[in-house]
Amino acid sequence: MDDLFKSWLVETPIAHRGYHGKSAPENSMAAFSAAIEKGYAIELDVQLLADDTVVVFHDESLARMTGNDGYIKYLNKTDLKALKLKDTKETIPTLSEVLSFVDGKVPLLIEIKNKYKVGKLEQRVINLLKNYKGEFAVQSFNPYSLAYFKKHAPNILRGQLSGYFKKEKLGWMKKLLLKKMRFNKKTSEPHFISYEASTLPNRIVKKYKSLPLLAWCVRSKEEYMSVVKYCDNVIFESFDPEI
Repeated sequence: MDDLFKSWLVETPIAHRGYHGKSAPENSMAAFSAAIEKGYAIELDVQLLADDTVVVFHDESLARMTGNDGYIKYLNKTDLKALKLKDTKETIPTLSEVLSFVDGKVPLLIEIKNKYKVGKLEQRVINLLKNYKGEFAVQSFNPYSLAYFKKHAPNILRGQLSGYFKKEKLGWMKKLLLKKMRFNKKTSEPHFISYEASTLPNRIVKKYKSLPLLAWCVRSKEEYMSVVKYCDNVIFESFDPEI
């Protein structure tokens, strides 16, 4: 790998789920368009539908973003256009659509949302990225998801997402292992780390000084000013870090 400390990964602020707002919901084409206009890299989330289409959507439930009952994993591609995001005309995009739309204009940071069996989602993302000409990286909280990329697409930049998991319903041992990134050395072997901004600085990330550190998710100029000295870049929303 080239020196990541001189790459877009640390030089370009990353808009969390796009540069979103009232008329441009998170993970929408409008939010991605706004990020491109601002020159920010884009962080986005991907999941699988029932028909194995890779879509850009964060939650497992449809309720918060669409007002509908049900879960994203039970939908098919043909269902997407009927669901509107946050009372706008925006719909849930597929990863293929987003790649065509962004087309290398800004870098992409793709979060693999997978709490279940690893393989199917990861391989479909790899297939979609094979011919993509723009800059990109993947990241995940799931170290086994990253291990799949390590084995099947080792040249794709991969980042270990982590934090303190205070609000997550996890067993204490699993929470501790993930918090301390104990799977990094032999499982995920990440090229960079994305860690919960509100916990920085901490002893855990100091052990990985050789890897770029991203802070997520920074939501104000004040938080940015307090955390930026401890990280190499930020994943942000609700403000402009460069203003």
